[in-house]
Amino acid sequence: MFDIVVRLPPTKPASHSMAGLPLLLILLSLAPSSLSLAQEGNTGVVLAQKAGPAVVFIETVGRETELRRRLRAKNGVSELSFSTPAFRFSAVPAGSYGFITPKYLGMALITRSPDLPFEAVSPTPNSFEIHKLADGTGMLVGFVEAQLKPQLTSSQRPMKLRLGLYSNPSGKAPHIVAVPLAKLLAARMPTRLNPKEPGSAVLFEVDLQGTADSASR
Repeated sequence: MFDIVVRLPPTKPASHSMAGLPLLLILLSLAPSSLSLAQEGNTGVVLAQKAGPAVVFIETVGRETELRRRLRAKNGVSELSFSTPAFRFSAVPAGSYGFITPKYLGMALITRSPDLPFEAVSPTPNSFEIHKLADGTGMLVGFVEAQLKPQLTSSQRPMKLRLGLYSNPSGKAPHIVAVPLAKLLAARMPTRLNPKEPGSAVLFEVDLQGTADSASR
């Protein structure tokens, strides 16, 4: 008896690459949905960045120290505990408040400077207060006239609102308010109400841009 041996040709290496073809097709079929989800996520981020933070308006009037205390509590900010009196806004921890002179504030807004000087103690009687919220948002504190309340506390702010911010309260501007720094534009420097007194209250005319829900207390 003789054994018959049949020899098959060797397997071609190309067959190994064919084995991965079904997996590649599956991945390609999933790609559009993954891309769609990524685009939706990016859109959400952009919208969140464009939406301005709420204006915080304290409806009651009273002593300046009490109004500032209430606004700080509302925004969740506290006094800086560092020994160095001067900082930059970017270096200040979130949840803090500080002060800036009218001169430096005006220069920063006019030149669109991204990083404001930030002092733990008010250097002048007419300094403006700045809040750095827990999410890092910067808010400028000032006092406004009562007639601005409807525009500041409406559900949608006008696209452009001219705003007179006073450094200190008065009978004309008794209400304390915090407005988002990123939404402010200025064309001129703040002006002292009494030019002969360097520490007198200051008026800063700014444009509040964009729309955002508002908060009032």
